[in-house]
Amino acid sequence: MPTLPVHLAAAHTAGISATAVPMPRTATTDTGGLTASGPVFVGTGWRATTQFRTYCLSPSQQYTITFPTQALKDRYVPYLTAAVAQLNTAGVHLEIGGIETPDYSTVPPRGHIQYGEAYRPVGTAGYSQGLPCHNTADNSVWGGYVLIDTEYWDGTWTITTVKLKNTLVHELCHALGLDHCNSDMNNDGVVASYETVKDTAGVTPIMTSPNGGYQDSRAGQLTPYDLNGIKQLLANAPILGVS
Repeated sequence: MPTLPVHLAAAHTAGISATAVPMPRTATTDTGGLTASGPVFVGTGWRATTQFRTYCLSPSQQYTITFPTQALKDRYVPYLTAAVAQLNTAGVHLEIGGIETPDYSTVPPRGHIQYGEAYRPVGTAGYSQGLPCHNTADNSVWGGYVLIDTEYWDGTWTITTVKLKNTLVHELCHALGLDHCNSDMNNDGVVASYETVKDTAGVTPIMTSPNGGYQDSRAGQLTPYDLNGIKQLLANAPILGVS
C-alpha cells in the first residue's frame, strides 16, 4: 500500500491558482462565534490545510467513511462514533458507510473518506496519515484517505488507549480539511511538537502534533478548538460560492 502524498500531488494540479487564493484571516474569537469579512483559514487552536487546496467544507455534501474490509470497519467504528456525532452536530453531513476497495492511484469517489491500514505510511514508526482531496472546481473538501499504522495493532508499537483514540480521530479531521494547529507560543522562533494553545484545564486541540486532545474519558472527541475549525470551514463555503 503506498504512501499518499505522491498520488495526491499528481491528482490535484487544478483548482484555484495561488494568486487567486484569499489571504488567510484569523478568527476573532477562540471558542465562541466566528465572524470575519472573508474566508478564514487559521484561528485559535486550528488551521486549514490550504497547502492541499482545501478551503472549505461543503454544507450540503454527504461525506461517508468507508473501509476496505468488514474486519477493519469493526475495528475502527467504535473509535469514530463519538466524533462523527460531534461533526454532524457541527453541520457536517458525515456517516459511517460500508465496505469499499480503495484505489490509491486516484481520488476516492466524491464525498468518500476511505480508511485503511499500512505499515508506517509516512515512513516513521508509530505515525499514521490522513489527507484531504480537493474538488478541483471549487476547492471544497472532496473526500480523502486515512492510513493507520499497522504497528498499533501488531504489538510492535506501544500506544495508549487515549492516544489511539485521539490519533484515529485526528486523521479523520485531516481528511476533512484541518491541519496541525501547533504555533510558536513562546515566541522563540520555533514551532515545536506539542506547542499549541491550551484551555484553562490544560487541554490541547486534538489536531496538535504529534498527539493532542482530551487525556481522559473524553479521548477521541473533538475539543472546542477543533470544532471551531470545522465550523469555519463550513462557514467559508458560501463565501467561496460553494453550496
